[in-house]
Amino acid sequence: MALPRILVLVLAGGAGGRLELLTEQRAKPAVPFAGVYRLIDFPLSNCQHAGIADVWVSVQFHPTSLSDHLANGRPWDLDRTSGGLLMLPPFQGTERGGWVSGTANLLWRQADLIREYDADALVVVSSDAVYKLDYREVVDSHLDSGAEVTMVTTEVAADDASRYGIVQVDGEKVTDYAYKPDEPASTTATNEVFVFTPGATLDRLDGLNEELGEDELEDLGSHLLPAQTGDGLARAYPLPGYWRDVGTVPAYWQAHRDFLSEEPPIDLDDPAWPLHTRGGRHSAARILAGAVVDGSLVSGGTRVAGEVSGSVLSPGVVVEEGATVVDSVLLPGVRVRSGATVTRAVLDDRVDVGEGASVGGDGDITLVGRQARVERGGQVPAGARLPDPERDD
Repeated sequence: MALPRILVLVLAGGAGGRLELLTEQRAKPAVPFAGVYRLIDFPLSNCQHAGIADVWVSVQFHPTSLSDHLANGRPWDLDRTSGGLLMLPPFQGTERGGWVSGTANLLWRQADLIREYDADALVVVSSDAVYKLDYREVVDSHLDSGAEVTMVTTEVAADDASRYGIVQVDGEKVTDYAYKPDEPASTTATNEVFVFTPGATLDRLDGLNEELGEDELEDLGSHLLPAQTGDGLARAYPLPGYWRDVGTVPAYWQAHRDFLSEEPPIDLDDPAWPLHTRGGRHSAARILAGAVVDGSLVSGGTRVAGEVSGSVLSPGVVVEEGATVVDSVLLPGVRVRSGATVTRAVLDDRVDVGEGASVGGDGDITLVGRQARVERGGQVPAGARLPDPERDD
């Protein structure tokens, strides 16, 4: 029996505003994670381990930051003569060309290309979450169910549920769907992995377009998923493991904390399911005499002479003698100079913390934007954003 023909569409087009300065000059899927990885590595590695060879990536904002990392799909075995990795930028030239205004709008604009591919199942995934999942297993269960959509679900905290699409479930059947409701009826959330029956879904989108207009198609949760649920054609597939949305700065910081434990929620070096990424060119990390490193992830190419605890150091980070870094995430090329302290902070690429400067403290996570310099003796208080995104200059 032939394997089902599967197409994966990775949604990488959003502006990523909830990550604030981290997405000011890069696409959200290109945001670094756990030192040497990028967020898009998770869905692409899931595709590789599921044996799915046709992956399309939709991107609109800062495309070069993502295309440089993707390297034509080589790290995930997607650099193929036929099929493989395909980038879907905004386009003009047809009646469906133009700027994408939401995920459902994207499917409608790319409908002709999707129909031409003639897949048995269309897997649509976001790229701002940390998890591992065999997409082929979800596809197999979807095709056996007769549903028009299978929503992969997970449980979330009650006080955070209003950020997600929330479902009510009877067995496998989804009986109710609400998109980011003010008063969630449950804590079962869709985790932005959907398996669609392509023809029926695209036909439904055409009908919604005729009824509402293309600009009103918006996100999958605006009209498409509620309609499929209302017709009794939606089912749930509970995710059997860890999942965390990292689309906000506090969530991004907390996800790094999860991976600092003695038993991280996902073994990124598991021989049976390694997380693949574009390889860097960095030497081994150097922990110099007198340095203290405790409970941290230290990437290649770093140099530590000070004290580091509960933190993640990306490639090229330098922590000078007498400097202290606590409970923080330092992205590539950050330098913390002698006598400086960094506490409960996220520092973007090539931030330079001057001698004796102080960044962060108790309370909210402090975020410092790319290439910023904190002058000698300066202070960036907890909860601050540098540069200030509300300043006009």
